[in-house]
Amino acid sequence: MDETLKVPTMAEMMAQGKQPEVLFWIGCAGSFDDRAKKITKAFVKLLNKAGVEFAVLGTEESCTGDPAKRAGNEFLFQMQAVTNIEVLNAYEVKKIVTACPHCFNTIKNEYPSLGGNYEVMHHTQFLKSLLDEGRLTIEGGQFKGKRVTFHDPCYLGRANNVFEAPRDLIKKLDAELVEMKNCRKKGLCCGAGGAQMFKEPEKGNKDVNVERTEQALETSPDIIATGCPFCNTMITDGVKSKEKENKVAVIDIAELIANAKDL
Repeated sequence: MDETLKVPTMAEMMAQGKQPEVLFWIGCAGSFDDRAKKITKAFVKLLNKAGVEFAVLGTEESCTGDPAKRAGNEFLFQMQAVTNIEVLNAYEVKKIVTACPHCFNTIKNEYPSLGGNYEVMHHTQFLKSLLDEGRLTIEGGQFKGKRVTFHDPCYLGRANNVFEAPRDLIKKLDAELVEMKNCRKKGLCCGAGGAQMFKEPEKGNKDVNVERTEQALETSPDIIATGCPFCNTMITDGVKSKEKENKVAVIDIAELIANAKDL
């Protein structure tokens, strides 16, 4: 990461006797995937710009256990979850924000029964709250007037009913929001959910990510906006399969806001 990004760890904060406003849960994709790291950096840039006191767990953060649970390994999931909960509770974490809907859903809905009770927000919800509080301002910049379609991540939209926050942010960029035929409650999966991200698809007539990308391309977008690193990968692959990567960009909402105008 470049020098201007300030990313304190919980351990450093505690050593100074400070408790951050929010813990930024980065997730496996945001930590290790080269494309998703850019989303992490964009979000950190926005947190710093808004003056949010945040911290990360750093090396103390482990996988939430979502892929293990969805693939049917409940035992491994509970081991991973309890390890994380012990760390979070030791730091007395109250509020968590993450750019990954899989982490968001798991920590929000699966952790309470294992002793992990936190206020959990998706990064689009948190950015919207910063905007509403006047801590962050958004300018259209290079995205003004661009046709943008938003792909609803399953674990954000249908599973947790978060539909408006990402769309409100796109509108604030003065972009033209165009909807796919399958959106909001009727959103179609990108093809990566249920741990499918980590295996080849079963035989069929068409890959799910290609089907979803075709729906997105029907809206003639300049940009397909995403709010999930898995969706970003799958839609990017879909756009490449259609040889449209020079015409259509696949960009996370945090990146849209961070790059609209040099902050």
